[in-house]
Amino acid sequence: MRRILNTIICILILCIAPAMQGKDFVIVIDPGHGGKDAGALGMRTNEKSINLKVALKLKKLLEKEMDDVNVHMTRDTDQFIKLQKRADFANRKHADIFISIHANSISSKSPAHRRINGASVYTLGLDRSNTNLSVAMRENEVMKLEPDYSTTYEGFDPSSTESYIAFEMMQHKNMDQSIALAEAVQNQLVRTAGRKNNGVRQAPFWVLVRTSMPSILVELDFICNPTMESFMASESGSTKLATAICNGVKRYRSYSSSQPADKPRQQKGRTIKTDTNTQQVTDTQPIPSEETAVSDNNGSESVITYKIQFLTSPRPIKQGDSRFKGLKPVDHYSDGGIIKYTYGAYRSLKEANSKLKTIKKKFPDAFVIKTSNGKRIK
Repeated sequence: MRRILNTIICILILCIAPAMQGKDFVIVIDPGHGGKDAGALGMRTNEKSINLKVALKLKKLLEKEMDDVNVHMTRDTDQFIKLQKRADFANRKHADIFISIHANSISSKSPAHRRINGASVYTLGLDRSNTNLSVAMRENEVMKLEPDYSTTYEGFDPSSTESYIAFEMMQHKNMDQSIALAEAVQNQLVRTAGRKNNGVRQAPFWVLVRTSMPSILVELDFICNPTMESFMASESGSTKLATAICNGVKRYRSYSSSQPADKPRQQKGRTIKTDTNTQQVTDTQPIPSEETAVSDNNGSESVITYKIQFLTSPRPIKQGDSRFKGLKPVDHYSDGGIIKYTYGAYRSLKEANSKLKTIKKKFPDAFVIKTSNGKRIK
């Protein structure tokens, strides 16, 4: 009898184990627009329909090709969902990544209205370029379809340039991961879906502001271009687009899961299209441990110096520039094609952290790094 019971228990464990393991990587897909909000209009279809078609295919592909995922959608039918509720849904699901899917468009008055094409992937950020800001304004405009939207969105006016000034001080704690995800997806939109490369960009989309995980907004292509509209609306085109995003997610997942939890992600060269030139740092780096020296390849020791990183830029900034907010003198180093600016040089972590409190009043996302011989130690 005992042998029979043990056999039954073993069978139950084998059956239950896979369920207990669960699907531990949560993805939320957000098909933009829906219901009374058609989004951008094409010659024969609309944005909301394209977004949903690609999103549904993406969900199936992710579930088929990734064993450890749990995929949720903010909508899986033609229904209107408030922007805030989309972000709230992702937060409630404790998503690991958030992907909002859209189709781009430009004014019919533009000479390029029927010729413009290309895919781009956006992460959160302030960009004063007219192109990126106008895209964000168009996507954020949907909140005006909501009753009493001014109260829901705390007085934010999606059509007022002044409202976006507040975004300048806003930072996203998952910026590095968001950019890594955006780069992976953008690369696949070009390689797999054959889209023109319009690059990884930054813009103040409300749906990205309110999410608490790495988040991207994908502009598949331009629906105002009849050729691109036909591609996105077709079965083969929508499948290629969904496959491209899926491949990008898989590459991001594979790379991010291979990084030790206590080790920051090593950044390769990255290009973010922006006219702002600078971006306050958002690296979520662990505070370096207290060390006084490290050994190089020859066994000799080098002195550790602690510095406070507070700003990054794709191009050099002159000493005394207003973007330094009075900090001087400042130093810099290059990492993956990005220039990163630092303040101070301290022999102890305690001393650096003490000064960090003051710097954070001007740059809330500043953090301490450690260097040796002028080079960052990661």
